Amino acid sequence: MTHILQKAFFKHALETWYYEVVSIDGDYANLKRTDVESQELKLVARALLPAEIKEGSKLKYEMMQYEIIE
Repeated sequence: MTHILQKAFFKHALETWYYEVVSIDGDYANLKRTDVESQELKLVARALLPAEIKEGSKLKYEMMQYEIIE
C-alpha cells in the first residue's frame, strides 16, 4: 500500500496546473483552475501562495509550489 501512495504522491507532484485567484478572504484565497473546465474553487492558505497575489492573478502550480505567471 505504501508504494501505491508514494507513486500517486510523486505523480501529483510532477503535474502542472494553472489557476486564477478569484477572491482573497483574510488568510485564504479561492483559486479556480484555468487549464481544465471546472467551476469548483480551491481554498488555499495564503502562506502557500506568493505574497504578491491579488484577485485576478494567474498562477502556475508545479513541484508543489505556486508561482505568478502574469
